[in-house]
This record gives sequence, structure tokens and C-alpha cells, in this order.
Amino acid sequence: MTTAQSLTPAWIEDITIEQLENDPHQVYERLRAEAPIAYVPQLGLHIVSTRELCMEIAKDSENWPAVISPAGGRTFGEGAILNTNGPEHQNLRGMVEPHLQPAAVDGYIDDLVRPFARERLAAIEDNGTADIVAEYFEPVSVRSLGDLLGLNDVSTDKLREWFHKLSVSFTNADMTADGEFANPDGFIPGDEAKAEIIAHLDPKIDHWIENPDHTAISHWLHDGMPDGQTRDRSVIYPNLYVFLLGAMQEPGHAMGTTLAGLFSRPEQLERVIDDPTLIPRAVGEGMRWVAPIWSAAVKVATDEVTVGGVTLPAGSLVMLSYGSANNDEHAYDAPTRYDLDRTVIPNMTFGGGVHACAGTYFASAVVRIALEELFETIPNIELDPDHEVSFWGWGFRGPKELHVTWEV
Repeated sequence: MTTAQSLTPAWIEDITIEQLENDPHQVYERLRAEAPIAYVPQLGLHIVSTRELCMEIAKDSENWPAVISPAGGRTFGEGAILNTNGPEHQNLRGMVEPHLQPAAVDGYIDDLVRPFARERLAAIEDNGTADIVAEYFEPVSVRSLGDLLGLNDVSTDKLREWFHKLSVSFTNADMTADGEFANPDGFIPGDEAKAEIIAHLDPKIDHWIENPDHTAISHWLHDGMPDGQTRDRSVIYPNLYVFLLGAMQEPGHAMGTTLAGLFSRPEQLERVIDDPTLIPRAVGEGMRWVAPIWSAAVKVATDEVTVGGVTLPAGSLVMLSYGSANNDEHAYDAPTRYDLDRTVIPNMTFGGGVHACAGTYFASAVVRIALEELFETIPNIELDPDHEVSFWGWGFRGPKELHVTWEV
């Protein structure tokens, strides 16, 4: 039998998590060419790297139900939406989606995002320089979601701290040969964040149970439940952790990635600043160019299956690498080049199938508004030549810092 493990090239055994976090592109380019489905011992699962195979598996929820990576399961716990299928998954989608439907988002998004975006820009516009990720993009991203959820009493800095700590935990993916976590202490930051979240949220949940309001978590507790009943905290917390990580991280990284891409094409940046209607297209290309959720979705084979010419036994875990799929040479010309004028081809930034990201419209709207306000307030923004653009991450990817300057 030809299996992914028997076909795995020897060089894959030398891949390190550090290497993937610093720059996954070289590794995944080679995987797409030599082993589109490859068993990676360091992760304890198979990597799927081409767009065609990622789309094929993502759309087949019957034969490829969702599971969660070992590090993801350790971070979020049982009951996270990423790890559910069938009626349970439909129930959780019904819990989280009402606030994220386009009609609902259009009704609140401007009031949710613009005032805080303008406040942050007013605080920095006279400085002439900034790390725009730390001083604007991440704050706008976390504040927007935090206020939607009902965490308006949690500081912006604390929200950023929580999502960074959860990210450290979720991406602590290195496994030993016997299937144990290579760095158990890597989960400590995430555990600290979760303890703080529970301590802060438990009294609020007590209040929302008796006094429901318009906030998302309050609706999670009550919507779809029989009269007099609310969802258990064991349902709320794992999914809150998913939102506090993915839904807070993704818009901020997408903002940074889009601006970094436009900096690589100055003439395109000028066009977007002059014509804000181009911002959605610029954002779409930015999120294709460097997917904020680069490699996180995991599926399991229900039966022995042959995919991409490789036979996998029942129970095989595969990780769909959306960032790699979005840079597949067979789908995109010069995929590692940012290009506003690229022919639009559907990408996998927000996943696919029944587990496609529920917050696609919300996240895109937050990014759009943040960039509209930035370019309106600081139209002469430039990349600081004294700092390189430093991307980081393999599960989640975006600029760690993005130093910019402008004339005051």
C-alpha cells in the first residue's frame, strides 16, 4: 500500500516548528512539489499543501469530519466549534452566527468600529511614526470583537494579551515520537489567560442569565434554548476561547498583511488611497497573499481513503494548510507577489465547506473600515526604511511589527 508515511521524503523529518514559524513558504513550496500529502512527525499528523486537495477535503464533511489539532484541543478544551460535526456543529453555528450574518453586521459595524478607530488614530497622528500593528491594527481588531461579545469592560491591552497568550498555546504543536507534547510548558500562557477569562466572565454570565441584553455572549446563552434554560458554561467557554483567538487575531493580521502588501507595490498603494472603493479588493488580495489563519483546520478520515494518489488509513489526521493553498503555483501566477490587479480566484483564507469561518463578513468589514479610516487620516503613510517587515507564524501568520512614518 502506498501511504503518505511511506512516501514522506526524508528531509521532512528535519523540519522544525521554529522554521515554519519564521518562514513556512520554502517548506510548503517543496511539499506542494514533492509530497502534497505528507506525514510530518513533528506535528503527529499529515499536512495537505495544495489548493486542489485542500478544497477537495474541506468540502467533504461526510468522509472528512472536523477534529482539532492536539495543541488546539489542549488549548480550547472539549466542545469547541472547530471540533464538532453534524447536529452539534449546526447547533453551535446557530449559537454564534446571528450576530455575524451580513444583514446584522451592516446594522452595527460602523458604530462598533469607526469611533474607536478614529480615537486610536487621533492618539498617534501627530507622532509621525508608529508600529501600526501594535498601536492601531491589533487594538481596533480586539476592541471591535470584544465590544460585540460584551467585553466592553475589559481593556484593549488585556484583550490583546489574552489573544497572544492563547496563540502561544494553540501553536505549541511540536510533538515527540511517542505522541506527547514536546514542550508542555508552552501551554502555561494559554492556561493563565483562560483562568483570567473565567474569573472575569463568570459574574457577567451570572448577570446575563437573569438579565439578557444585546451582546453576543448573552445571546449565546439564551438563543435557541427552551424557556427558562440557558446554555451551560461548558459550551460557552471553549467557543469563547476560539473567538478570542481566531476572531481577534484574523482582522488585525489581515490589516497588517494588506498594508505590507501595498507597501511592496507603491503605485497600487497610491491607487487605493486615492480610491477607497478599492480597499475590499486590496484586502482580499492581502489575505490571499498571506492568510491570517495559515494552517489550522484539521480533518479525520472516517475510512481508508485514497486522496491525491496516496492511501490513508481510517483515523488519519490531516491539517489543511490554507496559506499554502493560497500560494499554490497551479492556481495563481506568481503567488508570492502581492498584486491588486490579480484575477480574482476563490481562495481558502476563510476555509471551506460547512466549517468555513462564520465570521468572514464581520472580519472583512472590520478590516475595511480600519483601512478606510487610516488612509483618510494618514494618506501619506510610508514604510519606515529603518525597519524590515517581519512576518511570523505558521498556524496564524501576520506581521509582528509594521513600522510606518508620515509627514505631520
